[in-house]
Amino acid sequence: MRYKLVIEYDGTPFVGWQRQKDGISVQEVLEKALSTAVREPIVLFGSGRTDTGVHALAQVAHFDTGKKLDCFRLRESLNALVRPYPISIHLAEPVSEDFHARFSAKERTYIYRILNTRFPPALDKNRVWWYSCPLDVQKMNEAAQLLLGKHDFSTFRASECQAKSPVKTLDFIEVKTVSSNMIEMMVKARSFLHHQVRNIMGSLVNVGSGKWTVSDFKKALEAKDRRAGGQTAPAAGLYFVSVRYE
Repeated sequence: MRYKLVIEYDGTPFVGWQRQKDGISVQEVLEKALSTAVREPIVLFGSGRTDTGVHALAQVAHFDTGKKLDCFRLRESLNALVRPYPISIHLAEPVSEDFHARFSAKERTYIYRILNTRFPPALDKNRVWWYSCPLDVQKMNEAAQLLLGKHDFSTFRASECQAKSPVKTLDFIEVKTVSSNMIEMMVKARSFLHHQVRNIMGSLVNVGSGKWTVSDFKKALEAKDRRAGGQTAPAAGLYFVSVRYE
C-alpha cells in the first residue's frame, strides 16, 4: 500500500526537509513518527527539498507499507507524535502504486514574502524578509516578466546546485503588494534550481530599490553567471506552497 501525506511546517528550527548528518530535519521527524504509528520502519519521499529555514504550506510526500491503514487515525496519530515540532499533517490518503510525490509532479508553486516597513516585525519574525527601504513593486514585476519561459538560469543558480542543467522553464511569476506593507512574489514551474527563487528575489530587490534598472536585470539574466546576480534572499521569506499532479 502507498499513502500520500500533505504537510505544513515552519522551517525555522529545521536544517531543511531532507535528512542531514547535523541537525534535525522535517523528514527525520516525520519518519520517526510514521515508524511509531505504523510499527515498522518507514522511508518518506518528498515532492521537493526545502532548505534550512524555508517553510511549507502544502508539502507532499509518500511512503509504502505492507499494512492497510485508517487514514483518519493515521493523521491524528502523526499530529500527536510530531509534537512539539511545528509540523501539521493536513491529509493522509491511499494512492496508486505508480504515484510518486517527486517524479509525478507536474508543477510546483512557491511564494516569497517581503515585509516592507521601517519597523522590524514581531509576529512575522522568521517568516518574512524584512526590508526597510522603499521598493518599487511595479518595476520589480516588470523585471520578473523577463524570466517567463525557457532560460538558462545560471545567474540565479547556487554554486552547490546538483542539477544536470541550468535550463528551466518558468510558467508563471508575479510580484505584487498583497497588503499595505507586504510584498509577495509567486512563481510556478515544474522544477527549480537550488536557491533559484531566493536568488531571483535578491536580484528583483535590486530593481525595486533603484540600484538596478530593468535593463540591468535583463543583462544579469543574459550573463548566465551567478556573480552577475544579486544577493540570495533570506530563507525566512520563502514558502513551498503546493504541488500539482495530473
